[in-house]
Amino acid sequence: MKRLRWDAPERRPVPKHPIRDSALVYVVMAAVIVVVGVATGGSLGRSLVIAALFYAAAMAWAVVRWRQRLRDEEGR
Repeated sequence: MKRLRWDAPERRPVPKHPIRDSALVYVVMAAVIVVVGVATGGSLGRSLVIAALFYAAAMAWAVVRWRQRLRDEEGR
């Protein structure tokens, strides 16, 4: 029997604007939350609040992770 061996992937290079790129992705996801919420009969206000909470939490996580990675890259 042949076994597959997966090597650890190389780290991708850090994008030029990592936080801006993350913000764009998360704003699109927040818009999807609003569209799905309204399309399924939910209230627009409630969908906007949930999308805003999602965006704030996701951006906080992204900023912390990118800063940590940038510090790690500088330490190497």
